[in-house]
Amino acid sequence: MKTLQAGDKAPQFSLQNHEDQTVSLTDFAGKKVLVYFYPKAMTPGCTVQAQGLRDVNQDLQEKNVVVLGISPDAVKRLPKFIEKENLNFTLLSDEDHAVADAFGVWGPKKFMGKEYDGIHRLTFLIDENGVVEHVFNKFKTKDHHTVVLDYLNS
Repeated sequence: MKTLQAGDKAPQFSLQNHEDQTVSLTDFAGKKVLVYFYPKAMTPGCTVQAQGLRDVNQDLQEKNVVVLGISPDAVKRLPKFIEKENLNFTLLSDEDHAVADAFGVWGPKKFMGKEYDGIHRLTFLIDENGVVEHVFNKFKTKDHHTVVLDYLNS
């Protein structure tokens, strides 16, 4: 698993969103894009993380930042998550984890003694030119939004 680092060109991608429409990274040229990878919609950690981003999304937009949440969930699962948590940003389905692979966030994990491949919870801030500006890899799900805002405000 080779994770992208600051200074790397972000891989171009197109995925289906919660409305089953195609969304591409190139759709956001001229904006910063916060791409956050999460393991599974409607699980406790992923819910807390999404709620935090929902609550600061207006602040992010004022800083020219668009939020894209990416998970291996099926497209049909995403609208339920958005509706249940009143999310105000785009969720994308990466069922074959090709985009997660490209960003280097798909790989071996351990949970309760079992090993399996899955999403590592990482967030990438991509600048207006499509280059990774910052990688957020040290945060708790409940503090994720604060860590992101602190970085943007520094």
